[in-house]
Amino acid sequence: MTQLAASAPLSRPAVAIGFVLVGMAAISINDMLIKHLSGAYPLHQMIFTRSAIGLVFTLVLVQLEGGFAILKTKTPGLHLLRGLLIVLANMSFFTALAVVPLADATALFFVAPLLITLLSIPILGEKVGPFRLGAVAVGFVGVVLMLRPWESELDVEGGRLVLLLPVIGALCYALMQVLTRKLGGTTKASALAAYIQTTFLLVSLGFFVVAGDGRFADGFDNASMKFLLREWIWPQGQDIYYFIALGLCAAVVGYSLSQAYRTADAATVAPFEYVGMPFAVFWGWIMFGEWPAPVVLAGIVLILGGGLVVFLRERQKQKRLAISRRAIRR
Repeated sequence: MTQLAASAPLSRPAVAIGFVLVGMAAISINDMLIKHLSGAYPLHQMIFTRSAIGLVFTLVLVQLEGGFAILKTKTPGLHLLRGLLIVLANMSFFTALAVVPLADATALFFVAPLLITLLSIPILGEKVGPFRLGAVAVGFVGVVLMLRPWESELDVEGGRLVLLLPVIGALCYALMQVLTRKLGGTTKASALAAYIQTTFLLVSLGFFVVAGDGRFADGFDNASMKFLLREWIWPQGQDIYYFIALGLCAAVVGYSLSQAYRTADAATVAPFEYVGMPFAVFWGWIMFGEWPAPVVLAGIVLILGGGLVVFLRERQKQKRLAISRRAIRR
């Protein structure tokens, strides 16, 4: 019984919500910086730099939460899978950022919380009622609006295939966060973040070994592929500070989201990730002069609306549980 209790998932929704809000603010800055730097540096160089810096700060948190002993795990395979999923999620999303407006890419990626709600049913055994399932369906209608399958051509380099990259990233991200909830009962947030940063480092080093000289980039005209395969160069001027900022954001995001998803139900935490959408619109407008087209805005509204319904239903469920518990105590 003691062992089962020790490995049971935590349930502190207020704390989890605070962490996810901090994490989403850091993600919005991270995405803006990567898009800003995408015309001059390769994606794998940014990922290596931010992960190396982020890992240093993460290891400090590891020391504060119990020392290097907490990095020991009985489930290395699941942690590796979790790390690879977030690597795929980031690579897909960031590759799209080179040519897709920041708000558009972010909105498409925000199908992830809806996917988390769905995946929490078979993987975590969480109960999701018809209202929340209906909200998920509304969100997916928003995704379809943004993909615009009725248009033969889109004003995005690479077309519809590039627009699908954030959705693919969202699926990988959703699977990763469901695994975070599954592993969070026995693993500290700093350890979860350290595993992810290490995976990013290894994958980006692999890219450097294979394509770090840029020899594969010359065969492509597409900006996304050039962003993925461009040669490494030393950051110029103030860009070095942007790279450092990426590392700080990586540390904050890795710890905050790991802590959020290990301390509350996935369906409770996921809807709060939508606060990142206004951030994306803001940064897109301020930094790149981008404003979503009307059909994109309609898709955003549907996706956000679906997420809000999920949140409201979850809050009602929590209130009913609290009332029933008080009644039992009496």
